[in-house]
Amino acid sequence: MLRAPAEIKFAEELDYLESIDTSPKPFSWRLSPRMVRIFVLGSDRADGLEREIPQKWFGDRSFVERSIVTLASDRGLLLIGDPGTGKSWLAELLAAAISRNSTLVVQGTAGTTEDHIKYSWNVSMVIAKGQSKASMIPSPIMTAMERGVIGRFEELTRSTSDVQDALISILSEKYVSIPELPDDDNIVFAQPGFSIIATANSRDRGVNDLSSALKRRFNFVRIPVVTNKKSEAEIVRFRTEELLRRHQIELELPPTLLDILLQSFADLRAAAASATSDDEKLESALSTAEQIGVLEDAILHSQFFGDSTLKAATLAGSLVGSLARRSPEDLAILNKYLHGVVEPRSKKDEGGPWKEFLDGGREAISTLS
Repeated sequence: MLRAPAEIKFAEELDYLESIDTSPKPFSWRLSPRMVRIFVLGSDRADGLEREIPQKWFGDRSFVERSIVTLASDRGLLLIGDPGTGKSWLAELLAAAISRNSTLVVQGTAGTTEDHIKYSWNVSMVIAKGQSKASMIPSPIMTAMERGVIGRFEELTRSTSDVQDALISILSEKYVSIPELPDDDNIVFAQPGFSIIATANSRDRGVNDLSSALKRRFNFVRIPVVTNKKSEAEIVRFRTEELLRRHQIELELPPTLLDILLQSFADLRAAAASATSDDEKLESALSTAEQIGVLEDAILHSQFFGDSTLKAATLAGSLVGSLARRSPEDLAILNKYLHGVVEPRSKKDEGGPWKEFLDGGREAISTLS
């Protein structure tokens, strides 16, 4: 399996937490709210567990607790924030802990239709036997309704207003009508435990804004960009260790290179914040997810085309290659950063990794130019 969903990847932890969970559980939840929080944020001594549960999502505890309370109240949950803030990962972890199934997902796009959140038909069966429950293909959301579990809707604001309007009735009425079927079998009612976790990219504002009616059906939890270096380092390290295990790579991540990566993104974010026009900003969102992508690219390059040792020059090349999406604008911004910020550091750190990082960045820019 290329990427196991959270309920499979952490099945042993979930089994353990379920076996010791004596707290009340809302609806059909597999774990109590307290155990859901422990699964997502990790355990500490005060929890009194016989085994440690590692932290899987790094962010403010209050965001996770409010998300859990929202789902326990039978309301929809909307996680909103910039790209790369971990919205989808948090949604997956919550669905895995609550329902042991995080795969009932609808991906919002301009091409998403009402059928994707309600139902469609098996055309060959309809031709052969007519329309019936057997020939109906339920959407992931309808399946979640029937089972009383969590359904997920990714990138809600990228779907059209027609799709969003169809979601309003599901969230408010908690049933879907099927007019093609006989009256005694034409409604699918949501079972207790059903709810929807939706995500929305705050940078998509204006694409397909949510109506006031749909907003009222959700509790909003805004996930901010991680700015704390310690927290960001934990996220990057956690994801990198996953990557190394998945690829069965034995490669050490030097702390100094992780510091350089974190500092570079912090510098570029500061430059973007002080820019007076879009042309002076990188097109990249400079998110934590993009940091992980830069590091992943550098690690794989070191493994396959290097000596299995991560070097500052390789990291710089990956950073330039990943962030230079527009030419010549992004290349000019990165070149300015290397000369104005990295070069002075390299002179103070003569013979250190900043000098190698500077040389690797310049070489990458020269190649792309």
